[in-house]
Amino acid sequence: MATSDYDVIVVGAGNAAGCAAMAARDAGAKKVVMLERAPEDEAGGNTRFTAGAMRVVYNGVEDIQKLVELSETEIATTDFGTYTRDQFFDDMFRVTQYRTDPDMCEILVTHSLETLVWMRSKGIQFVPIYGRQAFKIGGKFKFWGGLTVETRGGGPGLYDALQEATRREGIETLFETLAVDLLSDGHNVTGVRVKHKGRLRELKAKCVVLAAGGFQSNPEMRTRYMGPGWELVKVRGTRFNTGEAARMAFAVGAASYGNWSGGHAVGWDRNAPEFGDLAVGDQFQKHSYPFFVMVNADGRRFVDEGADFRNYTYAKYGRVILNQPGQFAWQVLDAKVAHMKRDEYSIKQVTKVTANTIEELAEKLEGVDPQQFLKTIREYNAAVRQDIPYNPNVKDGRRTEGLEIDKSNWANTIDTPPFEGYAVTCGLTFTFGGIRINTDGQVVDTGLDPIPGLFAAGECVGGLFYFNYPGGSGLTAGSVFGRLAGTSAGRAAARGG
Repeated sequence: MATSDYDVIVVGAGNAAGCAAMAARDAGAKKVVMLERAPEDEAGGNTRFTAGAMRVVYNGVEDIQKLVELSETEIATTDFGTYTRDQFFDDMFRVTQYRTDPDMCEILVTHSLETLVWMRSKGIQFVPIYGRQAFKIGGKFKFWGGLTVETRGGGPGLYDALQEATRREGIETLFETLAVDLLSDGHNVTGVRVKHKGRLRELKAKCVVLAAGGFQSNPEMRTRYMGPGWELVKVRGTRFNTGEAARMAFAVGAASYGNWSGGHAVGWDRNAPEFGDLAVGDQFQKHSYPFFVMVNADGRRFVDEGADFRNYTYAKYGRVILNQPGQFAWQVLDAKVAHMKRDEYSIKQVTKVTANTIEELAEKLEGVDPQQFLKTIREYNAAVRQDIPYNPNVKDGRRTEGLEIDKSNWANTIDTPPFEGYAVTCGLTFTFGGIRINTDGQVVDTGLDPIPGLFAAGECVGGLFYFNYPGGSGLTAGSVFGRLAGTSAGRAAARGG
């Protein structure tokens, strides 16, 4: 920290921040730095905790080849299908209940492929998601749910690649450096006040990009904005995303935007730690529920587990679990679908019970009314339409009929031992409310006028997601809007601020 004069300061060091920093350099900023409040071994924000899937528009295997080196065998044995702009738009509007900001949504969708191609040019590597997003049918892998590629090495691999790329371009990351306040001359943002090893210091810059995550790790803010009960959730990722970016922006007059009572919330192991564990990563998640049933403490099903592919329901079902008695649920399955479990069900740190009879399982489901659970399973089994073929690759319409909450797809009777149960609670990934930006990535004030010198990207920005989100779109949004904000900040800095 020998100097305090920069062209662009990026607050954060995760995916959005790294993309912003590199884009700022591309746009003409000569001196760029990233500020990371965490120590180096915990740095990278939520990026380090993600599985790395990125939702991207592609019109066939040719577009996938712009991102991934594919062998002739992979091409011959894989049906990559397509994921068009129209499909991405449809998914975004449908899952956000048509609330997503249309301008932000258009930027996300139309710039998704070109942004990932640009990332690849910077050394970020992508691979097909064979393990989680493709089933083998008739000798061919078939991708489903709009997710086809992920970063090599998942989130940790993405963070490492971004660090290598930014260092290569002469962009330093200052670790254990907490951004405390934005500096302003009353009109322009002129830098950042930081705390490093207990000492305050002012770093001057022509432009600042905020890319420091949401407020999910701040229980007071969660409860204030999301409502009672949200202080009880587990945080899936970093303990360092405590809402500092939004707080600093609002202090200089920024407008707030988006779904402040909403967040990306999933089924998460009931006994997971308070915050994410980098040694375990995202493996506390339990996302194979579309092929199972879920019951609450009353022994009753409470949600349509098969309403849609996992990609389109998992980010909202955590909230539903949070609203159940005791804030927990059990995912229950039998031997017929045990092979459908994702890898995270096999980790050592899992809350699991097994039994050779459904009656024995009922007694082992801690906190659950056993008699009502048995009644629920009997009624569920009797309601399954076994005349409809089961097919996990499509929404197969194999459903129940006549239940208070019917299962729409992938319904199978639970009658073949051994039986298994997995206890889950709500795991919060990131919050949906945040700072308002314009189509250049510039932060706007409460009159919707741009604040000179201030830009933002990533999870600290609101307006894109409401109630839910399509899987993989958060990481893509960080890259797209990080590149947008960085480009705008770099151009402004090259002009002199």
